[in-house]
Amino acid sequence: MRFDPASLTYNDAGLIPAIAQDAASGEVLMMAWMNAAAVAQTLDTGRVTYWSRSRKAFWVKGETSGHTQKLVEFRVDCDRDCLLLKIEQTGPACHTNRRSCFYTLVEDGAEAVTLAPM
Repeated sequence: MRFDPASLTYNDAGLIPAIAQDAASGEVLMMAWMNAAAVAQTLDTGRVTYWSRSRKAFWVKGETSGHTQKLVEFRVDCDRDCLLLKIEQTGPACHTNRRSCFYTLVEDGAEAVTLAPM
């Protein structure tokens, strides 16, 4: 069966959440948004492309920073409204220069930073 990006369930803004996970370690690195064209471009090129809501433009991960994401595996969840991108990450994934965007731990009502910048 041929995959069609239009078969996904996008929100009212035409976007779908995409979770980037390190293909080797399983670590969740980040979440960003994609539209149908970003999904198609990612699948065509193997370079992960997101949609920037603030800039209203495509964002090829690592295009300016060099911290690229190479697509290893593309998965769709059971409701077809969320994506899991298994990737090879070069450099940090987070714009704060940390490996993962999920570096803040909330425990017992307090926040703690768990990852230092790279």
